Amino acid sequence: MANTLRISGLASGMDIDKIVSDLMKAERMPLDKLKQKKQLLEWQRDDYRSMNTLLQGLDDYLFSNITLQSSMFKKTVSSSNESVVTATASSSAANVAAAIQVNQVATSAVWLSDATKRVDKASFSVDADVTLTINVTNGDGTTNQAAITVKKGTTLDGVIAQLNSNLDLGVSAFYDEQTGRVSIMKKEMGAQASLVLADQATVDFFAQLGFTNTAAGQELTGKTAGKDADITINGLRTTRSSNTFTINGVTYTVKGTGTATVSVETDVDAMFNAIKGFVDKYNEVIAKINAELKEERYRDYRPLTDEQKEAMTEKQIELWEEKARSGMLRGDSILSSALSQMRMNVYTKVEGANIPSGFSQLAQIGITTSSNYLDGGKLIIDETKLREKIKENPDAVYQLFNQDGATDAEKGIARRLRDTIKATIGKIEQKAGKTIWTNQQFAIGRDLIEINDQIDRFEDRLKQIEDRYYRQFTAMEEAIQRANQQSMYLMNAFGGMQR
Repeated sequence: MANTLRISGLASGMDIDKIVSDLMKAERMPLDKLKQKKQLLEWQRDDYRSMNTLLQGLDDYLFSNITLQSSMFKKTVSSSNESVVTATASSSAANVAAAIQVNQVATSAVWLSDATKRVDKASFSVDADVTLTINVTNGDGTTNQAAITVKKGTTLDGVIAQLNSNLDLGVSAFYDEQTGRVSIMKKEMGAQASLVLADQATVDFFAQLGFTNTAAGQELTGKTAGKDADITINGLRTTRSSNTFTINGVTYTVKGTGTATVSVETDVDAMFNAIKGFVDKYNEVIAKINAELKEERYRDYRPLTDEQKEAMTEKQIELWEEKARSGMLRGDSILSSALSQMRMNVYTKVEGANIPSGFSQLAQIGITTSSNYLDGGKLIIDETKLREKIKENPDAVYQLFNQDGATDAEKGIARRLRDTIKATIGKIEQKAGKTIWTNQQFAIGRDLIEINDQIDRFEDRLKQIEDRYYRQFTAMEEAIQRANQQSMYLMNAFGGMQR
């Protein structure tokens, strides 16, 4: 069919191509409608997916800023004398005031080579491969063994580097060219730190570094013992092997001797800002869903065909398609149901033993619904009241949003909303899929497959129709051409007889 010989209208004087093109316009109208239907489905699919992106954004905010204790329960910590002690607090730390007296700061053990045994860096070189074995006791009393293999020909700098890089040994060593001495300091502080040379090969090696040990099993010579931090907290005297230690979720760092008061309080601003951010995000989501549900549908504005676009400017196309794709989700049942459920999630009282009186509803902590029905359920914050409620009982505010329970009534507001969002996203995905899915996996995709099949079949049919028209006009042209030839023959014949 595609190779049918096409003869233009030389015999008839007619523009056959123009005539066939005009005839095909009428034939193509059902195809144009199929392509318009396909475009509408693609627009609807994309609008559904944009709603899922919107809902996922709210869910992500709820998880990161409302559900996680580390986001809601931040602490402010202050020290009356930061030259004595500073502190930080985890989200689980209680609000406390601690009187700290630092009697002694923790120090690290240090070993210095003998002053009379100067080490010459220039001539130092390891004679043969040797494995150093050192029994290590850390400042807090824990023990382990360090084994370090030093190769023949290693320089003094190389030896120092190996000592410093061995994690089991845990030291900071250096060589002082001015004095010719080696210093080894235990990185961990504390009074119990020790380094014991386990065998004679190790003793002999450290002798080359200027340490005067004579037998295996001895502590490395030249030691200045480390010290434990000696502190008194609220009248209780205690020691720690490090200047940084944690008690009941508060991490203290001792800086020097003296006294200070450390206060830990709830960071009201952090919790307030997290909740305010939720309200803003929630209002944004319901406003956009409401807008989609109410968006006007202009049925007279159908998607443009390629031919129509060719006759329009880019601006005209933009304005037309703005109306053509408007209202794709108008009155959608999935979104309408989700919006109603989200409002119920927010307004319904939270039940349960962990919810004290005055903290079971958003309105009780200063978050109410707009009285303007046009706002579609927008939340309004009384900032003063919300701050007061956070100060009064931050745990209760947290539970209002995050309490877990067997029933929806017992679940906190954030948990309810996340359940609703998850269910809604699932329904939308079944309808409109997601970018990584094939069309076969969701309803609109299956409709698109069917329409694409119809389009392919119809385009094949149009080719057949177009070929038929050309065959018919070709036959007409051939008939006219034969008639013209016969007429010319007769005219020539009669003309000859007259002569």
